[in-house]
Amino acid sequence: MNTREVSFPGSCGEPLSGRLELPTGPVVATALFAHCFTCGKDSVAATRISRELAARGVAVLRFDFTGLGRSGGDFADTTFTSNVDDLVRAAGHLRDTIGAPSILIGHSLGGAAVLAAANSIVEAKAVVTIGAPADTAHVEHLLGSSRAEIEASGVAEVVLAGRSFRIGKQFLTDIGRQNQRERIAGLRRALLVMHAPQDDLVGVENARLIHDAARHPKSFVSLDGADHLLTDRTDAAYVAEVLAAWVGRYLDGPRDAGGEPGVVTVAETGNGEFQQTVTSGRHRLIADEPRSFGGADTGPGPFDLLLAGLGACTSMTVRMYADSQQLPLEQVAVSLRMKDKDTILKELVLSGELTTEQREKLHEIADRCPVHRTLTGDLTIETTIP
Repeated sequence: MNTREVSFPGSCGEPLSGRLELPTGPVVATALFAHCFTCGKDSVAATRISRELAARGVAVLRFDFTGLGRSGGDFADTTFTSNVDDLVRAAGHLRDTIGAPSILIGHSLGGAAVLAAANSIVEAKAVVTIGAPADTAHVEHLLGSSRAEIEASGVAEVVLAGRSFRIGKQFLTDIGRQNQRERIAGLRRALLVMHAPQDDLVGVENARLIHDAARHPKSFVSLDGADHLLTDRTDAAYVAEVLAAWVGRYLDGPRDAGGEPGVVTVAETGNGEFQQTVTSGRHRLIADEPRSFGGADTGPGPFDLLLAGLGACTSMTVRMYADSQQLPLEQVAVSLRMKDKDTILKELVLSGELTTEQREKLHEIADRCPVHRTLTGDLTIETTIP
């Protein structure tokens, strides 16, 4: 995984600071991530989700909105509308460099922002909201008693999540003018709404309102047990995993043909102690160690992958033979486990009206699959260092 620092002009003309998370292999999609209100591109959720997606082949741009983090400008001069314009400009930067985003992801108020920006980013095919408010005016309750001072003075220092921000009156005026329901109804993109039932900052009823307002295709995923900021690494990993699987239906495929056929590349992602990205041509998956071995359990372990390869080859070989002989085989299932370091137990389950003779023949064929023969033959492994 490769992280690049990027900069591009924002809605106020000031430079915006971003990070582009790139996969180690082929880019299967490009995404734009909008962080939560007053958070920043380096928030726990933005960082972890972006890196999890990059490990799955999705290039992700996350950036600081105007006046936040390392971006230029004064936050007191910004509005929700200017944040939306920042997103459109970020999409333009991607369009001019590695390709316009087909996925828009927004956390909290960032979710409201991607819903508002979607129709201005024509290449976007899928929109994902995480803990997002259905109405932009929802953030007013965060201001507490400071709202009166903002209304009276035009600007006020507001402490949010332990940090001080200058918020201007135009921000309040602007969020009151947004018609999110109309925008959601006219989204014309696939929508995934993700929300924690226990979210005590943005109640889960907001997810229902967003989902109800949207037209199909739309989906809802409950982030049971997660907090609003997704501070638990496993929650962020779960969001990324589900998100990556969901958007796959709306993608055209890898932006390049992938690696050389027959070559598998394995590389560290830098996410956790042992996580690896495994690339085979245009396909990608994650490998990891279980927690008992010091890993994060974000993917199958090395021996799990070995058993998976043997099981897949066994099932395919049996299927090919059964079809060639027109046997009444309905389904093949293979269960495998390591008995010890020298023995693999492989159980073959055959469904269908098969005779005893046919079952015995398929059992024989199962042990003739190429991977089985390779593992039980005189296999030589040569290791080189370029």
